[in-house]
Amino acid sequence: MSVETGLLGEATAPGWFARGLDSDLLASFKGSKLAMVAAAVTLLLFLVALLAPLLSPQDPFDPAQLELMNSRLPPIWSAEGQKPFLLGTDDQGRDILSAILYGLRVSIMVGFLGVLFSAALGILLGLVAGYVGGAIDAVIMRIADVQLTFPAILIALLIDGVVKSVLGGRITTSAILTVLVFSIGLSFWVQYARTVRGSVMVEKNKDYVQAARLIGLSSPVIMVRHVLPNVIGPVFAIATINFALAIITEATLSFLGSGMPDTQPSLGTLIRIGNRYLFSGEWWIVAFPGATLVALVLAVNLLGDWLRDALNPRLQ
Repeated sequence: MSVETGLLGEATAPGWFARGLDSDLLASFKGSKLAMVAAAVTLLLFLVALLAPLLSPQDPFDPAQLELMNSRLPPIWSAEGQKPFLLGTDDQGRDILSAILYGLRVSIMVGFLGVLFSAALGILLGLVAGYVGGAIDAVIMRIADVQLTFPAILIALLIDGVVKSVLGGRITTSAILTVLVFSIGLSFWVQYARTVRGSVMVEKNKDYVQAARLIGLSSPVIMVRHVLPNVIGPVFAIATINFALAIITEATLSFLGSGMPDTQPSLGTLIRIGNRYLFSGEWWIVAFPGATLVALVLAVNLLGDWLRDALNPRLQ
């Protein structure tokens, strides 16, 4: 394994990224068929969501393309199925396949932005708490402890309800999207903060940090440029798993009526719409969006579990 040079010329261990490229990370991925299948499914779903405008028979967000006479049609292989509705239609005449592809885009975007926001907030607070310590560390960790006593979905519902009650009827679709990202982000920052804090408390006592202080580098520079690269590894595993949790949280909020509107549905909204017709025989309205959500969350979770084990030095 290669060796990096520290600030004063001494040999230091390479960072997590260099270790990943230079060690068994790629070999571990190739040796895990489950991880490869999960990565393939995740990549496929990301691609079809990205290419939704090219793959969809219709734009389900465009009311001009919807026809109520085509509402609640079964899949095309059924006796009453019609072209081009491969998976049938919902109560508004939307093609289920098109709605799934566009809804997948919404769910992935909300999940990704929510994880990005929570990771940025958690890493920042974890760095400050672990490096500065003292009263600041105590305050941040007590806030984290209090938040851990509440389920993430309850926090998201609370934030979502407060914001929507303040904005009232003036809230737009883009504002709803922002509220979802904000509420999900504030629900998952604690894991990042506690993980980064613990790693920083170990790293800040090492020689390279002491050397950085001796040459006059400021604390923010030391934290961001030298400490952060050495503690960021576990964050990627947490972010991968939390991405799946963020998608589930968004789907739950939408299912409860606190997420995306019916005019621009996510997977959770499509499941809520289909649930109304499940017992009247129109099973396809809820089955196909539900299966897509399960496939996405399961694939991302399996990928996150593999990444967590691959980056765990105790399992090497």
